[in-house]
Amino acid sequence: MSNKFKKDKVRIGVLGLGVVGSGTVALLNRNRSEIEQKIGLPFEIARIAVRDVNKKRAVEVPRNLLTSDPSEIVGDPTIDVVCELIGGVEPARTYVMHALQSGKQIVTANKEMIAKVGSGLMEEAARRSLDLQFEGSVAGGIPIIQPMKNALAGNSVQEVTGIINGTTNYILTRMTRERADLDAVLTEAQQLGYAEADPTSDVDGYDAQYKIAILASIAFTSRVNVNDVYVEGIRTIGAADISYADELGYTIKLLGKGKRLPDGRIQVRVHPTLIPKAHPLAATNDVYNAVHIVGDSVGDVMFYGRGAGSGPTGSAVVGDIIDVCRNLKFGSTGRVSCTCFQHREVQPIDEVVTRHYIRMVVQDRPRVLAAIAGAFGDHNINIEAMIQKTIHGQQTDIVWLMHEAPGKAIRDALAVIRQQPVVVEVSNWIRVEE
Repeated sequence: MSNKFKKDKVRIGVLGLGVVGSGTVALLNRNRSEIEQKIGLPFEIARIAVRDVNKKRAVEVPRNLLTSDPSEIVGDPTIDVVCELIGGVEPARTYVMHALQSGKQIVTANKEMIAKVGSGLMEEAARRSLDLQFEGSVAGGIPIIQPMKNALAGNSVQEVTGIINGTTNYILTRMTRERADLDAVLTEAQQLGYAEADPTSDVDGYDAQYKIAILASIAFTSRVNVNDVYVEGIRTIGAADISYADELGYTIKLLGKGKRLPDGRIQVRVHPTLIPKAHPLAATNDVYNAVHIVGDSVGDVMFYGRGAGSGPTGSAVVGDIIDVCRNLKFGSTGRVSCTCFQHREVQPIDEVVTRHYIRMVVQDRPRVLAAIAGAFGDHNINIEAMIQKTIHGQQTDIVWLMHEAPGKAIRDALAVIRQQPVVVEVSNWIRVEE
């Protein structure tokens, strides 16, 4: 936009008044005076689109602000900023595209939409010199998108690693403290509202997959296709793994990780990980999130806070609204567009080199250890440590901690080991990070 804002008030339309929408509207109303001073203009919540206008809300709003027709917002020429807070890919993408084509600024907290189809929306915003802000899409109230795009923009980011799903972090924290199994903790998390009735997106890692795809795209200036992000959830983690990890000096977290490689490729992956107890991320517990960034100039930077919820995510959304309104006031919208101007190949997970934790149940017989160690050796995998404990009269739990090896070598070795008659089962395989 070449001209400064001509109106005396910014009009805001909100799509969705659920958890995040309620937190956003409540914060805008509660801190209205300070927010208007920070923007330099008054604002008005002009319209809110909801599915059911008669439903009881967590925040009180005048009945005449509500509509069940989103087109009354995206198509209204008097509305300047549209906040998309309904989630999912469709119809959210269609509404946002329509709003952009109508010349509106966009604020969203929709991680799935940004991860899967965000590139097309950002290109449309750039063509029209419009803002599309999405701070609330990753890590709730933790400022991470704007710092990466602005304060850390001079750095070549080498790594970005995060605990970016509060539900799984809460579950793993409880499992660690109480040595409980996942199913029992998950049921309680659902009762407390920390987990959805259908926990698939959280427990199977998809929520974290969307978020690390977004973070890696910004960190490495390369659009990351979410389908290229390896994802593995926490369903296989048991109380035994928690105990053995503790004995070895580690804790288990679901991590999203991106890493720049010397050959120009990048790693982008989500999976349970053993990390040392002394690592800063190891102390991130319960529903809290944390993101650790390594820049070539700044070094290590850590962002920590509440990763979800009405208040924290609403805080991120309102921060974006303030930024967009400031840009509107001075005619400077679209000044920070999509930064994904390179194309970097994502390294296949089988090529990723890490250390490894492997737990298996074997029959208690002579030369069992030698046979299994031999299979590892045949695939050039070196053993760092081993724990052996009898779990039944004729069966033994064996935990192996392996030196660095590519994932394919471990996969191939375990395929051979599973065929050995003395092996009852390979119970788990978890990557280890330092």
